[in-house]
Parts: sequence; structure tokens; C-alpha cells
Amino acid sequence: MIVRLRALLSVAAAATLLSVAPAAPAQAATDPVAPDFATAFLYTQTVNPNAEAPGANDWSCRPSAAHPRPVVLVHGTWENQYNNFAKLSPALKKAGYCVYALNYGAFSLSLAGFNPAMKGTGDISWSAKELGGFIDRVLASTGTAKVDVVGHSQGGIVPRQYMRFEGGASKVHTLVTLGATNHGTTLSGIATLAGALGLLAPAPLLLGPAATQQVVGSDFITRLNAGGDTEPGVDYLVIATKYDEVTTPYQSTFLTAGPGATVRNVTLQDGCPTDLSEHVSMPYSSRAIGFVLQGLDPAAPAAPCGVNLPVL
Repeated sequence: MIVRLRALLSVAAAATLLSVAPAAPAQAATDPVAPDFATAFLYTQTVNPNAEAPGANDWSCRPSAAHPRPVVLVHGTWENQYNNFAKLSPALKKAGYCVYALNYGAFSLSLAGFNPAMKGTGDISWSAKELGGFIDRVLASTGTAKVDVVGHSQGGIVPRQYMRFEGGASKVHTLVTLGATNHGTTLSGIATLAGALGLLAPAPLLLGPAATQQVVGSDFITRLNAGGDTEPGVDYLVIATKYDEVTTPYQSTFLTAGPGATVRNVTLQDGCPTDLSEHVSMPYSSRAIGFVLQGLDPAAPAAPCGVNLPVL
């Protein structure tokens, strides 16, 4: 994970911020659409650590007959609503959805938590409670009975925790995930080796509890999946990339449908070898965005095949 962060910082430093950042103060009134993760990451590190995903959180929005449920976006570990969804959120807004996004899981006692732009570091059980409160606010604002949820990485298991242990299953119609750590991750074997060497014990103080909770075989992952992968009455779309270097092996993101649930597992490269998305660039893939739109509305056009480069 530390190697990943260093790489992100070096790539972000090379990004062209001027193409997306306003000339103005750090607390911009409107945060810009970003073309890729590196640009969005740099924006939150240098311009506005509390940036909101473009198109999200219009509390006057009312769902239409065509798209009757609001969409809630849930970011991943060490990310935030902006750098995770600065391209996906406006795409959903343009398609006619009421879109909402939150920052969750701040954990200031960890080294990562001292960076104000890095969210999703706290205990996932508490993050699920934060998500529940946010969803209740969205439901009250829109007057709807259910939401659809789109989550990246940890953002895929926070709603699963919410649905299973916080009474949220009755409030979620569809869950779409991108690279979710549904069955834990070996982090390309790094986490497995660290566990064998006893190096995971201090990790929560450095990286935040959420990092070690997502390691394959952790108490959290074991408890989350003990009753099966799904909740009755919920539809799932699980999106993977074979170049995922964080959720490893990449097939571990896939879910198995239980009673009363539907699951569709897809891989970005199936039928589209030019999509080179890895973990953090997935939400910026036009193909991934197309699949998300399909997951929310089966009548949406087929996901396009294009070129999306890896960040790492």
C-alpha cells in the first residue's frame, strides 16, 4: 500500500492540474470534472482536500420517472468522493440521475488519517453507520424508499456491511461495485507475506484500521461473508479488471448470488483488450462507466470499448 501511495504521488505530480483546477482559492465553490485519477488526486492534495464530486449533492434534485432512485457513491480506502468519482459522478448526473456522495471513515490517529484528503481509513463497521446516516438523509430529501449504491474498492464492502448489519438491505435496490475487496485481498501477495511475518499488527496505526480489515482471512471479511455474499431483494453488478493490483486475485471481487438476489459479474477486458484500467483508474474508464449505467438501468446502451490507461 505504501508503494502504491508513493507511486500515486509521483504520477500525480506529473499531471497537468491547470487544465482542471480553477485559478482561485483552495475552497472552490464548484469543483471541476477531472479526466483521470492522477489529476483528481493532485487536485485534492494541493487545491481542495474537501472537494465534492462534480454533479453530486444537489439536495434540490428530485428523481425522475426514468430514474426513480437516487444514486449514492461510496469511495475507496485513502480516497475521497472527489478523486474517486470526478468523472463518474458528472456522467451519472448527465444521464439524469440524482447523485449523492459522501466522505467517510476519517481516522486521525493513523498516519494516513493526518492527510485531510485521505478518507476511508477508519473501522469499516463505523463507516457503514456513517453511510446509513447519509442514505437516510438522501431518502428524506428525495422522498424515495430506496437508493442505488455505486462503490469502489472498500466502497463496495461498506454498503454490504451496512445492508447486513445495519438494517440497510431494505433501503438498497441495486449495488454496483468496482474492484471491491469483497473477499479480502492479498495485495498481490504483500498482505499475505506481512501477515506471516507479523507485520500487520502495527498497520492500523500507520494506515488506518480499514486497511488490515480488508486483508484476506481477516475477522472482518470472515464475518461479512459468513452468511453468504448477498442480501435478498438486492441486485448486484460486480465490475472487475484483470489488471487490478490492489484487489488480488482480481476474481476475488466476484459475488455468488444467494436466495432472492441477482448477481452479474463482469470483467472490463472481456471483449475489450484496449481497456488497461487497474484499480484506481477503473472509475475513469468509459467502459466501466457504461457498465455502471447498465447496472442502474438495464435499458442503458451497451458499455463502449475504449482505451483507458493505468495510473501505475
